[in-house]
Amino acid sequence: MAMIRTTGVRRGMLPMAALTAWGVLAAGCGTHRPGDDAGGAEPSRAVAATPSRPVDFPCPGESPSPTPAPATHSSGPAAPPADHYAENNGFKVPLPLHGRSRCDGLAAVKRIEGALEPLRRRGDFDPVRTRSALTGLGYPAGKVQSYQNGPSGVGFLVDTSPLCLEGTMNDRTVRAEAFGGYPDHTGCDVPSGGH
Repeated sequence: MAMIRTTGVRRGMLPMAALTAWGVLAAGCGTHRPGDDAGGAEPSRAVAATPSRPVDFPCPGESPSPTPAPATHSSGPAAPPADHYAENNGFKVPLPLHGRSRCDGLAAVKRIEGALEPLRRRGDFDPVRTRSALTGLGYPAGKVQSYQNGPSGVGFLVDTSPLCLEGTMNDRTVRAEAFGGYPDHTGCDVPSGGH
């Protein structure tokens, strides 16, 4: 019969490994508590990770708007949605602009609305002339799309990724919006399929 011998070194390794691991855990695994260096008695505080919030500030020519108060509804627990439309079509929701990009987008929207307003007042809803007015602002012809949108309306899309500009013009108004593209998609056109 073969006999397996363990030496004293091997026998002591397991308890030593356990003690070492316990010592690391007891020491806080490298955490630093305020006051440890100076011997102060300031209590330690857990730092919770908070997601960063994009910075928005008033852009030139924009008056600061008050931050909307969060809605407080206490009508009981929220019911789960009946279908998953919003969840399944989230890839079609345009990304908002923040910071400097937001200001650039607002300035571009004003320029577009100003360039298309004379066409609207004349009742000129020709997609070719709409496209010409947009390329006259310096947008490359290959990045500007315009299309008929009803008998007295035109829609347009300007793709200057990552800044996207789209809108409509009709007998009542010119409306343009700036956004930052779409999730999981390059370009400014609405994606046709999700992930």
